[in-house]
Amino acid sequence: MSTATGPATGRGLEVRSIDYVPLNERHGKVSHIGPLWFMSNAQIATLAVGLISITTGGNLIWSLIAIAVGVLVGTLFMAAHSSQGPQLGLPQMIQSRPQFGYVGALLVWLFAYLQYAGFNVFNTVLAGEAVAGSVHLGNETVWFWVITIVAAAVALFGYDLIHGFERYLTYLTIIMLALLTVATLTHLELPGGAFNLAEFHLVPFLGQLGVAAGYQISWAIYVSDYSRYLPPESGRGTFKWTFWGSALGGIWVMFLGSFIAAAAGEGFDTISSIQNTADKLFPGFGSIALFVAALGLVSVTALNMYGGSLTLISSIDSLRRIRPTVRIRVVTIVITAAISLVFANIASADFLANFNDFLLLVLYFFIPWTAVNLTDYFIVRKGHYAIAEIFHPNGIYGRWGWPGITAYLLGFVVMIPFFAAGKLFVGPAAEAMGGADISLFIGLPVSAVIYWALTRRIDTAAEWRLAKSQADELEKAAKMHVEP
Repeated sequence: MSTATGPATGRGLEVRSIDYVPLNERHGKVSHIGPLWFMSNAQIATLAVGLISITTGGNLIWSLIAIAVGVLVGTLFMAAHSSQGPQLGLPQMIQSRPQFGYVGALLVWLFAYLQYAGFNVFNTVLAGEAVAGSVHLGNETVWFWVITIVAAAVALFGYDLIHGFERYLTYLTIIMLALLTVATLTHLELPGGAFNLAEFHLVPFLGQLGVAAGYQISWAIYVSDYSRYLPPESGRGTFKWTFWGSALGGIWVMFLGSFIAAAAGEGFDTISSIQNTADKLFPGFGSIALFVAALGLVSVTALNMYGGSLTLISSIDSLRRIRPTVRIRVVTIVITAAISLVFANIASADFLANFNDFLLLVLYFFIPWTAVNLTDYFIVRKGHYAIAEIFHPNGIYGRWGWPGITAYLLGFVVMIPFFAAGKLFVGPAAEAMGGADISLFIGLPVSAVIYWALTRRIDTAAEWRLAKSQADELEKAAKMHVEP
């Protein structure tokens, strides 16, 4: 039991994982959310997202427009999830139980865990290449190990260290990005027609928009993990700081990616192109930029390990009730780190193509989930949940939440004809439109409307009365760090 404010700790490590955070442990400034989500996007993997339109035949101006629209749309949904953290005091994925059921939530948790592992693979590859290219010491495989170990250590100490690490790294990263932007705008030669609005091509535009939106939405599965310790009244501020932090970081770095790719043409390579561009400002800046960028990737890898651990614990708990302890946090973080390390070498052979396909899969799998989760939170239950029931296998939310499962599956199915996932699959509707992918705009409304229709008879007033009757016991149990 912790009597201090802040996350309950044991031997310096955060104790809490999927359990409810009681009011006496709520702490922190809502403004700290901004730097965390700025830094989550201000890294090399985000820069690679800005290449999609350029590498598929689009020009620079329409690539920039697609990025801005995609980021703003995707971040709107992501930030809405962030506001759930202070209200509920729970990590993001455990909140899926009211929609999908105690066991049914495993459907989305499986995809969520694959995302954590997948992003960590790509982040580890890029960070290893960046450090190797910066310090010229050791090969990439050695740095894969170093990066994984450091990120795992940060994830083990948990919430407060992650916030602090991201906050201080923000200052250093802004300086580096500002200098890289100056180098990009003053030293790169762009091809003719780069800013010609008449050269509009629908397929690369929609491809860039969809991937940018999907990249932002992909954060939604763990965004409230990093706001759940804030006081309950922080919800509105959490939305604003999350939105602008993430959107500004995403747009800035994706824009840089588009500029550098447009100037490099077919000779673009993620790491060497960044280094060469930075070195144009002054000799040696390329190595500095890569090293700072690698630190950003380490921080994001820590976020993925932390979120992956919470999702893995949630999944285990749905099959066999467990008490969330420091030991299980350590074990699940080590498992997530090991998976990332093993597969990092496999992905490195064709990074850009693999990363593009991976982002599209993320978009496809989580569009229906975000629609269901946000519809339930903001429209159906209006933020009121019987939190203690979320941890009961036979509680009011049931073992299988058929409205959520049905809305998710139907939303996913109607998206399939509109998929345009490169080498993986192109649906008939997307093929008829020349490869344009509009699945995002199909899956969101369909899943939301179906879920709303299937939940019209839920007695939300009775749920809220139950929640209020259980509130005192919930707080008492959480303070003693036992299952509610």
